[in-house]
Amino acid sequence: MLKIYCKNTRTTKEFAEGTTLLEMLPQFEFEHRHRIVSAKVNNVSQGLKFRVFNNRDVEYLDATSASGRRVYCRSLSFMLCKAARDVFHGSSISMKHPISNGYYCEMHKADGSLATVEDISLLRARMDELVRSDMQFRRYEVRTEDAIQIFRREGYDDKVKLFETSGQVYTDYYTLGDTPDYYYGRLVPSTGYLKVWGLEPHYGGMVLRVPDRNDPDTLAPFVDQPKTYEVFNEDLRWNSIMGLANVGDVNHACLKGSASELIQIAEALQEKKIVQIAEEIAHRASDEDNPVKLVLITGPSSSGKTTFCRRLSLQLKCCGLRPLSFSTDDYFVNRIDTPKLPDGSYDFDNFETVDHYSLQKDLERLLSGEEVDVPEFNFVTGRREYNGKKLKMTPGSVVILEGIHALNPALTDQIADSLKFKIFISTLTSIPLDNHNWVPTSDNRLLRRIIRDYRKGAFTARETISQWPAVRDAEEKWIDPYQENADVMFNSAYLIEFAVIRNFAEPILSSVPKNCPEYSEAHRLLKFIHYFTPVSDNEIPPTSLLREFVGGSLYDFRR
Repeated sequence: MLKIYCKNTRTTKEFAEGTTLLEMLPQFEFEHRHRIVSAKVNNVSQGLKFRVFNNRDVEYLDATSASGRRVYCRSLSFMLCKAARDVFHGSSISMKHPISNGYYCEMHKADGSLATVEDISLLRARMDELVRSDMQFRRYEVRTEDAIQIFRREGYDDKVKLFETSGQVYTDYYTLGDTPDYYYGRLVPSTGYLKVWGLEPHYGGMVLRVPDRNDPDTLAPFVDQPKTYEVFNEDLRWNSIMGLANVGDVNHACLKGSASELIQIAEALQEKKIVQIAEEIAHRASDEDNPVKLVLITGPSSSGKTTFCRRLSLQLKCCGLRPLSFSTDDYFVNRIDTPKLPDGSYDFDNFETVDHYSLQKDLERLLSGEEVDVPEFNFVTGRREYNGKKLKMTPGSVVILEGIHALNPALTDQIADSLKFKIFISTLTSIPLDNHNWVPTSDNRLLRRIIRDYRKGAFTARETISQWPAVRDAEEKWIDPYQENADVMFNSAYLIEFAVIRNFAEPILSSVPKNCPEYSEAHRLLKFIHYFTPVSDNEIPPTSLLREFVGGSLYDFRR
């Protein structure tokens, strides 16, 4: 008999070898408002059909957890792909990217045409049938070369390319009825678990809507994001031009010696976009009736705001402007006055962390031509200091204000909108693993932050991972609601970024102890980056946004 410790109940029970997590669940009686969809076994995500053959710690999860939510959304994706295959023979589904509290996808029918509104109605009807039938998801583990043959016969060249470059001896895959598919994480036991979802026409494709992360018994509200969609679409167009539709394509290109060229293209595309933004600002700054005088820049954690600001400033100078830069961080209230979270820790992301009254008054004075003493926040003492930094606008000057609250309307509500140019820095990974496995956009930033924090000695990987949920919650509250208000969005995601940062991330993630809760995320990220053929950072230029995180930047980030 096995001894299984359940973290949900803090009790231990005995079970026969080979008992599944699903069979164990009724024996551990605990209150759970939402349906259990997955579990962690020794801090590693597993499906409920996982069979246990040794003593283990088990934690059951619903879809309010990040891990459980991923399991639910992957399973929804498979159900959609199964419905398309059943209703439209010869069709293909491409899961493009997350958007609007769901996932944008496209279905191409056998003749190459996109799904119509009527076609989407038929897909919904078939998905409803699949939920009612409670069809089982079945998992198989086979030699990778056998998996390649299976998916080659199915015409899934995207998965074939991924497996060919994975370096794995064995690969697992799933079936739903007679339909095989591959997902890089676990699924729910059956389609009967998938009762909350939606499928809506959107921008020529459709959005697969998913449950609300806080209340998975209801759909997440649909939020139209036309600017975000266009940023994704622009990157997808460039990927298509270069013949890079998925990670398998990128891996093959790197193995053939094209990594250097891909790095150069990625850098050129980002520089081209920065130049375009600078030229637009310069054009609007020359408007005699409503000249732009204030550039507001924001973005979530580890999006590359600091490097972007430096590079934009240089391009603005090339356009004949004189940028004056400072940060909302310089107007932090003294640490003793910082708002606190319910657990008593400081809430550094709260809008009230910034002395927005003083900041706005100084901006008004600057824009009216006065000289202003600008403070600098001392992060060691936790106090705002005045060290002689003075700013004054002269002909051709433009003020650049960077910070997580820069696009919050309340920060500059006394300043005319006609004077402002608003920029949102996003990190939208446009390369999927394959046609059915998207890359979570926040994973890019989390890996960046883990590497930067570790390299600077600020936090261990375990500490950074532990803080990440609170960071994401703050972003959803204070940053994300204002991204569509931007005049322009800049995507700081790097075409082959994961291939480069794999070399940095592997040893750091491997240092997370297996007996701590953060190991689950470290294990998932390690598995994820192993899909990418590693590429040296030797050819990443010192001005690159990526250098802000991996080191070697031309710019000074010691502050």
